[in-house]
Amino acid sequence: MTDRAIAPDRLPLIDLTGWRGHLTALGVVAFVILSLFLDDVGTMLSIWWNASTFGHCLFIPFLIAWLVQQRLQGLRALQPMAWAPGLLWLGAGAFAWLLGAAAGVAMIRHGALIVMLQGATIALLGPAVARALLFPLFYAFFMVPFGEEIVPPLQLVTARLAMLLLDLSGVPAHMEGIFITTPTGYFEVAEACSGAKFLIAMTAYGALVCNVCFTRWSRRILFMAGALGLSVLANGVRAFATILVAHLTTVDAAVGFDHVVYGWVFFAIIMIVVMATAWPFFDRKPGDPWFDPRALQREDEGGGPVGKVVGGALTLVIAAPLWLAATAAAADPLPPVLEMPSVEGWSRTGAPQAYPWKPRFDGADHFVSGRYTNSNGQVVDLAIATYDRQEDQRELVGFGQGAADPDSEWVWSSPARAPVEARGEQITAPGPVVRHVVSFYVVGDGMPTGSKPTVKLETMKARLLGQDQRAVAILVSAEEVEGRPSDKAISAFLTDLGDVRVLADRSISIR
Repeated sequence: MTDRAIAPDRLPLIDLTGWRGHLTALGVVAFVILSLFLDDVGTMLSIWWNASTFGHCLFIPFLIAWLVQQRLQGLRALQPMAWAPGLLWLGAGAFAWLLGAAAGVAMIRHGALIVMLQGATIALLGPAVARALLFPLFYAFFMVPFGEEIVPPLQLVTARLAMLLLDLSGVPAHMEGIFITTPTGYFEVAEACSGAKFLIAMTAYGALVCNVCFTRWSRRILFMAGALGLSVLANGVRAFATILVAHLTTVDAAVGFDHVVYGWVFFAIIMIVVMATAWPFFDRKPGDPWFDPRALQREDEGGGPVGKVVGGALTLVIAAPLWLAATAAAADPLPPVLEMPSVEGWSRTGAPQAYPWKPRFDGADHFVSGRYTNSNGQVVDLAIATYDRQEDQRELVGFGQGAADPDSEWVWSSPARAPVEARGEQITAPGPVVRHVVSFYVVGDGMPTGSKPTVKLETMKARLLGQDQRAVAILVSAEEVEGRPSDKAISAFLTDLGDVRVLADRSISIR
């Protein structure tokens, strides 16, 4: 057997002009994206699997595959092409990931990952295919775990709906934030009872129904509004029914009723009611084409070299984490020891708390807390947490961080009074023990704020530009005691403490 050299101009060429070549190129880019941002992929999967609120996300990839399969006949009539303008959407995703990583906002990172995959699809399959797959590409956003922010307001809405129905039914009740007291017992509209899980799932389900069953936008809007509104209303009725059962029987019977209705019947009934009501108004018939290929394929949209588009896509996705690594400044030093301040007119006290309270700040470099009392008998608790820099699992604000540790018995109850530059909230523990908490956050040499979005923006700015990332949380709190309002104790302490920024700067050694 004789070995013969093959001339370069005789080497076999890879055909990148048909569907197979374009899908191969898309597969390569998608693999690089998923590999490069594997931590975010793993976090999303973990949330889907472990958080019941986002269990529906496990079905979204299969629904997207089904939606694409439904469009296969029309897709075969389209000619894929490499389309460089599609890289703009991919680049927007990479930039959004950079911002989300710098700010420490997982939801933005997860959404950006979806945008990058969408951008790769648009750039490597072309505008005609992208238009044909417009809804499946959009529906991919429902893989992003989002919606935790609506839990507190939904808790309040559910509690108010339950109170309204209790009043109408003649059951004596008193509402304090998300807690309702009746002659039978003390009821909490907990996070799991807020209805957020069903509202988020209904949003994903409703969007699917809108696309599959309707063609007119007016009907789609009415269906979605009705489905979401009914979900919120029905959850308020469920909370009312649970309290009513307890009032008429026992609390144990009400708990059993709630578990059955909430876990097995509630969402199924709402879906059946929604679909039965909307069924007569469906205007898309089974077998109707999803799109007209001739209308989507436009002659003026010329393609470009696949190799260059692939190279541009890889450059964009790699640039984001490289920029973050390049601008990561060395952590500025914190004081070796964080000490509690001396406040004129106040002295430290070892008096026990009515119910143990400790705010949660995971990964803080320093954390101290203590109790103060003055000559008027007012008592406050002060807690300070400092970070030399923020990163994943070491964040000043985030889920589970702050006044109410989700692993403790303390739960958020309602907003509360606070200075303009602070965050006020009321939290409650068994007893019930009510506590008023005022939180100040400072990043670098910035001003104190109680706004979590502002903290995220300041953190993002510091990380993107390599600025001072030191951060501090200062929490002033007091128990609600009859005859001694908590807000007056907090106000008196803050007046004597003086400028909170001075304490913040001293805590992180800025001045």
